[in-house]
Amino acid sequence: MDIYLSDESNSDNKTYIKNMMVAYNLRHFPDHLKGRYQEVNLFLKNTDGQLFGGIVGEICWNWMEVHYLFVEEELRHLGYGKKLLAEAEQIAKKKDCNFIKLDTLSFQALDFYIKQGFVVFGTIQNAGGHHHYYLKKDI
Repeated sequence: MDIYLSDESNSDNKTYIKNMMVAYNLRHFPDHLKGRYQEVNLFLKNTDGQLFGGIVGEICWNWMEVHYLFVEEELRHLGYGKKLLAEAEQIAKKKDCNFIKLDTLSFQALDFYIKQGFVVFGTIQNAGGHHHYYLKKDI
């Protein structure tokens, strides 16, 4: 049998790899945490349904991970990012999560996240000429 590397965009293959990794991970987590997965999508919209930002993340086992938090520039510094994070935290608490984790780059929102109670637990320097910060908030 010949085995080779393939660089391709194939959603079936991607799903297989993800499912196999999840199955492997499940063997190492306690039973009460198994099956704990939920997407978390919160959106900022006006009454016409126009989108102005939001959070895209997930709950996995005993934590929530925020993959993306975005607010349109004209709405920044008006408290919407804080409201999004507060709602995400309420969801995480209801789902018995122990912490929230996220990451940000040095030109993004490090100070904002620190003001919301997040602490830096890791940093990568020279990430495209910037610092890449990993943050966590215990809840």
